[in-house]
Amino acid sequence: MSSYDEYEDDEYEDYIEFPQRETPVREPVYEGPFKSGFVALVGRPNAGKSTLVNAIVGEKVVITSPTAQTTRNRISAIYNEPCMQMVLLDTPGLHKPVDALGEELNVSALNALKDVDVVAMIVDGSAEAGRGDEWVAQHVAEAHAFKLLVISKADIINQEHAQTQIDRMMQYCKFDDVLVLSATEGFNVDTFIRIVAEHLPEGPQWFPPEMQTDQPVEVLVAEFIREKVLLNTRDEVPHSVGVIVDSTNYDEKRDLSSIRATIYVEREGQKGIIIGSGGKMIKRIGMQAREDLQRLLGNQVYLDLNVKVKPGWRTDAAQIRRFGYGEGA
Repeated sequence: MSSYDEYEDDEYEDYIEFPQRETPVREPVYEGPFKSGFVALVGRPNAGKSTLVNAIVGEKVVITSPTAQTTRNRISAIYNEPCMQMVLLDTPGLHKPVDALGEELNVSALNALKDVDVVAMIVDGSAEAGRGDEWVAQHVAEAHAFKLLVISKADIINQEHAQTQIDRMMQYCKFDDVLVLSATEGFNVDTFIRIVAEHLPEGPQWFPPEMQTDQPVEVLVAEFIREKVLLNTRDEVPHSVGVIVDSTNYDEKRDLSSIRATIYVEREGQKGIIIGSGGKMIKRIGMQAREDLQRLLGNQVYLDLNVKVKPGWRTDAAQIRRFGYGEGA
């Protein structure tokens, strides 16, 4: 390989063995007539929506990072109990858009408020509620659904601060119920499920009980790769990163999935950061992504990453939708 445009895994015999994790079994919290319904999780960026979704499902189905715009797809995660199925819509963080991508993400998040049974507004308990939270709450107030205010990150705030957040948010919207929780510690996650279950309608099972998300595998693969870019690169890079899976192939004899994907950025300098000195950064990203992909797919993974520059893609609606972001996806 004459350049570091691509990263390829080492030979098959050098694969690191990652133990397959079983989904933790959560004790059911609801008993009664079968209920099913849709729950929209909305809020500002980094409020803790995706972390809560993963905690409920008991498996990583959506990516997380400290970077704004981590969630770009409106992803449906499915939580099942014997008497209940909850479909969780994890939405992009609502924010003041600075480009076409931001506008698409806001549209996607706001559209999630339509035709759902419960709207849970997640507010970062560790930050002061401000004008952005007020703006989100005003949209929540217009929804025709049960409205639950969730103050997140209870593990790093005290009761007094949580109450201050609640008092301020109740000025913006008349929420039907309030809950303080910590998704990372599992505190009050069962209570969240119980409250939501009480306000879901009786209805059919929308998805097979073994299903944890409605997203195609290619979307999950692209997101897990993008997450590792977000976690490993400088502030100037993450917002400009998009990932497309070019091809996937499963070798049944070897129980091996071969995946080729392209990481797109907007400038040559960003490409250099992702590749890193001597290709070290792209190799680290690939190794970390492969761990998640092996757990997701349940078999060994050969991962080939390519990095390309596509100037100004965040201002081009057609390109944004090609990446699968926003309502046009």
